[in-house]
Amino acid sequence: MSPAPSLDTSPVTRHALSHDASHYLLLPAAVAVPRDEAEVAALLARMVQEQRPVTFRSGGTSLSGQAQTSSVLADVRRGFRGVEVFEGGARVRVGPGATLREVNARLAPHGRRLGPDPASEAACTIGGIIANNSSGMAAGITENTYRTLESLRCVLPSGTVLDTSDPRADALLREAEPALHAGLDALAARVRADPEAVRVIRERFALKNTMGYGINALLDFDEPAQMLAHLVIGSEGTLAFVSSAVFRTVAVPAHTATGLLVLPDLRRATAALPALTEQGFATVELLDARSLEVARALPGAPQEITALDVRGHAALLLEQRADDPAELQDRVGRAEQLARVLDPAAGFAMTIDPGRRSALWTARKGLYAAVAGARPAGSTALLEDVAVPVPALEATCAGLQDLFTRHGYDGAVIFGHAKDGNIHFLLDEHLDRGDRLEAFTEDMVELVLDHGGNLKAEHGTGRVMAPFVERQYGPALHAVMREIKALVDPEGILNPGVVLTDDPRAHMRDLKPVVEVEEEVDRCVECGYCEPVCPSRDLTLTPRQRIVLRRDLRAAERSGDEGTARAIREAYPYEGLATCAADGMCQSACPVGINTGDLVRRLRAEEAGPLEGAAWAAAAGSWDTVTRGASLAMGAAGALPRALPAAATGAARALLGADRVPAYTAELPRRGGAVRQAGGRGRASAVTAAVHLPACVHTMFGSGSTGGTAGAGAPGALAVLAERAGVRLAVPDDAASLCCGTPFSSKGMTAAKERMHEHLRRSLRSATQDGALPVVVDAASCTEGVLGALESLHREGVDVEVIDAVTFARRHLLPLLEVRRRVPSVTVHPTCSTTALGATEDLVALAEAAAEEVVVPVAWGCCAYAGDRGMLHPELTASATAAEAAEVAARPTAAYVSANRTCELGMHAATGQEYRHVLELLAEVTA
Repeated sequence: MSPAPSLDTSPVTRHALSHDASHYLLLPAAVAVPRDEAEVAALLARMVQEQRPVTFRSGGTSLSGQAQTSSVLADVRRGFRGVEVFEGGARVRVGPGATLREVNARLAPHGRRLGPDPASEAACTIGGIIANNSSGMAAGITENTYRTLESLRCVLPSGTVLDTSDPRADALLREAEPALHAGLDALAARVRADPEAVRVIRERFALKNTMGYGINALLDFDEPAQMLAHLVIGSEGTLAFVSSAVFRTVAVPAHTATGLLVLPDLRRATAALPALTEQGFATVELLDARSLEVARALPGAPQEITALDVRGHAALLLEQRADDPAELQDRVGRAEQLARVLDPAAGFAMTIDPGRRSALWTARKGLYAAVAGARPAGSTALLEDVAVPVPALEATCAGLQDLFTRHGYDGAVIFGHAKDGNIHFLLDEHLDRGDRLEAFTEDMVELVLDHGGNLKAEHGTGRVMAPFVERQYGPALHAVMREIKALVDPEGILNPGVVLTDDPRAHMRDLKPVVEVEEEVDRCVECGYCEPVCPSRDLTLTPRQRIVLRRDLRAAERSGDEGTARAIREAYPYEGLATCAADGMCQSACPVGINTGDLVRRLRAEEAGPLEGAAWAAAAGSWDTVTRGASLAMGAAGALPRALPAAATGAARALLGADRVPAYTAELPRRGGAVRQAGGRGRASAVTAAVHLPACVHTMFGSGSTGGTAGAGAPGALAVLAERAGVRLAVPDDAASLCCGTPFSSKGMTAAKERMHEHLRRSLRSATQDGALPVVVDAASCTEGVLGALESLHREGVDVEVIDAVTFARRHLLPLLEVRRRVPSVTVHPTCSTTALGATEDLVALAEAAAEEVVVPVAWGCCAYAGDRGMLHPELTASATAAEAAEVAARPTAAYVSANRTCELGMHAATGQEYRHVLELLAEVTA
C-alpha cells in the first residue's frame, strides 16, 4: 500500500482551508493532500486505525457546512483533475478536482455538456457535484447527477475500491465486503416490502431532494453495487470518496432564446407557472421584487431589468432551446402569445442575441453574492433552498414572506428554479444573536413540510438540515439511513455530523464569526468563485484564502492567540503578497467585484521603505531614461553567455532578496527594443485616425518576432498594418517618458503611480485633442492601465476612448487588409487583461484571420508573469501555467500568439515556444 499523505498541522494551512461558502467554521486539526486513489486508501486506513474522522473537500463552494471538520481535512482540489472525453462527447470520465466549467469547456466542441448546471459552475468541482447530487437551473430531476452518472469509482472507509464500470462490480463487492453486500440487499427487500416507505420515497424524490441519503436507490436498482454507487451520490462525503466518475452527457441545443417576463407581483408570477410548465420551457427562473432591485444595480445588468421601476413586481426568466431555428421561432412565438394572455407589467420579447442573453443570466446568477455583498455590517448572508410541488409554490412563497415579516427579515430575497418548485431565499442574519434564526428555521421547516416539500433541494443536507432529516422522512426511513451509514462506515470516520446527527441543535453550532478587517475585501462572502482563475492557487494561496487569513489574523490578535497570529504574519509576506500576481482575474470571477490585488498592492506599499518609495518616485520622473537603460541592459546581458548574467542576478537576489532583484531567466530576449519615437505612423497621406501609445514593455523587452517585422514587435507591426490599411496614427511627442502606471501600482508605489498618471493624462489629453481621437495601446495590460489612469478625466468632462490594439486592428484594419498566406495553425494565449477589456474575442478573431486552425487551450489562465513578477518568482509562473503548458505540448502548432509582451515571455518560459503579439503574425501573413 502507498504511504498515507503527511498531515499538515501548520496554522496557516489549517486556517486557509477552514473557510468555505457556508456560514459554519470549524478549524481542522490537520490537513492532508492526497494525490491519487492509493494515497486516499492509505489515509483512510490510518484514520480508521487512529479513530480520527476525516472530511474531503474540493471546491469549497458548498453552502450547508458539509466540507467542515475539526479533525482531519483532506484537500483534493489540487489533484484528481483528469478529464477524458470519449464517444464524441457522449460520455466523459472526470476526477473530483475538475471544475464543472472546465469539463463543459472540453465537451463544448462536441456540442455536449454535463447535465447538472448549478449557478456556481465556474468554481464548483465534480466531487461536490456528485457529493451533493447537484442539479441546477435546467437539470430538474432528469438531468441531475443521480440520473446522468453512468458509473463511478470510489474508495470505501475499509479501503475497498468499488468500480461500477466493471461488469463484475457486484460480485467483487460481495467478495470484498460480504456484510455490506448482504446488508444492502436486506435493506432494499425490507423497504420494498413496506408500501408506506415506498410511497414516501417516491413522493420525496419526485421533487428535487438532497435531504438525507438517496434511498430511492434501494428501489431503483437490484444489485447492491449499483445501490451503493447511487447512495454515494448525494451522501456528502459520509460514505465513500469518489476518485472518478463517468457521466452520460446531454446535448447542447444549437439555438437558444431568453426573455424576462415581468408580472405585477409574486402571486401572479407563481400562478402563471402551470401554463408556463405546459409549454416546456428549458428554464423558468423566479425573481421576486427584492431580487429585481438588486439585479438592477449589478454591473452589466440588461435593459430589461434596469428599465424597471420595481414596485412589488416579480419576474420569470424564461428560456427555450432547439436545434432547428424554425422550431425555436415557433416556440418563441407561442411564448410571446402566452405572455400577452398573462398580462405582463412590462414588454416581453425573447432574444437570441448572445450578449443580451448573457446579461440576463449574469444578473440571475449574480444574485446570491450581490445581495450577500451588500449585507449590513456585521451580518452574514444565509442562502437556503427548498422544493415543493409546483401547485403549492404560490402558497409556500406567501408563507415565507409572512415568516420574513414575523421574524423581522426585512431585506429577504426569494428567487429560484420555479418550474421545479425549487426556490431559494436569502436572509441577512447576525449569527451572534442566534435565537431569531433558530425560531425562523423551526417555522420554515413546518411550512415546507406542510406543503409536501423537501427541506433541501440542491444544496445538500450538510449541518444546516441534519437535525431535520427524521422530520422529513419519518422514523422508519430515518432508521434505514442510519443502517446504511453503519454498514458502509462502521467506524464512523467519514464526515460525522453531516447528513445524520444526534444533536437537535447541530445547525446552530460552530457558526462562522464575522470579522471585519479591510475595506477592500470586507464584502467577501467566501464563495470561492475566485479560486479557479487565481494563478497562485496551486502554489500558495487563493484570493479567498488571502482574505480569510487576514480575518483569522485579526481574530487571533483579538483573542490573544499569539501563536496563530505570529504564524500568519510570518507566512503572509511570501504566500499572501509576493506570490499574488495582482492580475485582477479574481475580480472578473467575483460576484461582488472584489479585486484582492487592491489589498495586496496596499499591503506592499505599507511594507515598502522610504528609500524604495523615493527610488520609484525618481523613476516616474525619468521613465525614458529607465526604459532606455533596461533595453541597454537586456542587450548587454544578451551578448554574454547566459550563465554569467544568471549567476550575477542570482548572487544579487541572495544578497538583497528575491522580491527586489529579478532573475535573469532563459525566456528573456537577447536584446531590448527600440526607444519610442514621436511622430506619424501608417499612411502619411491619410487623416490621423487615432493616437498610438507604444507600451514601454516593448522598449525594455524587445520582440519575440521571427517574421518580416522581426525586432519591431507589436509597435512596428501596428505601424506596418496601418500603412497597408491606409490608416494614419500619431505617437505623442513625449511617448518615451509615458507609462500606464502598472509597474508602480503593482509594487504598491502609489505616489509614483499618481505622478505618472498625471503626466499621462496631460499628454494624452493634448494628443487626442480632448478626446477627439481615440488612444490605441499595443499591450493589453497597459491598455487596462491607461483606462484606469484616464478615469479622472471623465469627471472633468473629457472622455478619451482607449482601445487595445487587437480590438482596433479587428475593427479598423482587418477589413482593409489582404491576407496572402495563412499559417497552418496557431495557439492563442488570452490574457487576464484581454479578459478584463473584453478583447479576447478580438484576439481570437485576428488569429483566425491569420491561420487555418486556431487553438485556444481549455486550461488557459493568467501566466502570472505580471510585469517582473515572473522573474522575481519564476515558481509562480511555472505553477500558474502548468496545465496550459501540458495542453500546448500535447498539440503543437505552427505559431504561438498573445496580446501582451510580458505574457509572451511568461508563456515562452512555460512552454519553450516563442510567443509573439498577434499583430506580428498578422503583419507577416499580410506581407
